[in-house]
Amino acid sequence: MVGEHTSDAARMLPRVNPVDTLQRAIAEFVGTFALIFIGAGAAAIYGQGDIVGIAIATGLAIAVIVSAVGHISGGHFNPAVTLGFLVTRRIGPLHAVVYWVVQFGGAALAALMLKWFLPAQSKPYGAPALNSIIDKGQGVAIEAVLTFFLVWVIFACAADPRGVFDKIAGLAIGGVITMGTLMAFVLTGAAMNPARAFGPELVANDWGDNWWIWYVGPFAGGVIAAVLYELLYLRTPEAAGMAAQAEAGEPLEPDEPAVVDVEEPAHSEAAEAAEEPPGGAAQDDQTGTGDDQSGTDASR
Repeated sequence: MVGEHTSDAARMLPRVNPVDTLQRAIAEFVGTFALIFIGAGAAAIYGQGDIVGIAIATGLAIAVIVSAVGHISGGHFNPAVTLGFLVTRRIGPLHAVVYWVVQFGGAALAALMLKWFLPAQSKPYGAPALNSIIDKGQGVAIEAVLTFFLVWVIFACAADPRGVFDKIAGLAIGGVITMGTLMAFVLTGAAMNPARAFGPELVANDWGDNWWIWYVGPFAGGVIAAVLYELLYLRTPEAAGMAAQAEAGEPLEPDEPAVVDVEEPAHSEAAEAAEEPPGGAAQDDQTGTGDDQSGTDASR
């Protein structure tokens, strides 16, 4: 996520370094584990009683962990974010699959630990739920919009070379999570993350008829945000012809030699006469006189 925007070929690494992949995987596992352990744990403990506390806990968890290991893995901790980076070719397919495995695995392990020490009545251990005042379509739309905001901010702060990843990206991303939770926790649980739903749902075996909402919504919102930001702000049109060669530092080799048409100014006879050297007329006269004299001498 960090670095200067380059072409697709430069962003897609031709080879995968196993050590680098392992480091990324561990960072993503720890980050996702922290998010579920703190966010789902706060939701399971406080329920609907302290939405502000749940929002702050979840937002702080993201802000801290992104700031801590974002430079290693990019700080996704969210399969929807990873999908956005995959479709815009900012992460390779192999790394994306590894990220998804450790993200869902970390979420499941965090939920399993919550189940271990939380009382039985805490079930489903912070899994998001759809409020009866909205229908499934509205739930998908809410999750999609919230995830759109999240991925948009991530691209603006981290993927964009003009962003501020090393300064406030963690704070900005955590702020988006906090505001989304404050707005929609009572409506959909404000997951904004398929892993956030998957871990508690798997451990509590709490799927129901609405389980797909927290997958379709975040994946759709994340992809839309990633593609839009990429097209609007990160894909500059390529310069054509010699300008592109100059930017690339290549020798200028136009297909055809450049021809510059220069129209010669029209000269009047007066101007031509004025341009003649001062002695030109006198020389002509002398020449003519000499010819006459030669002719006279010949007649003689």
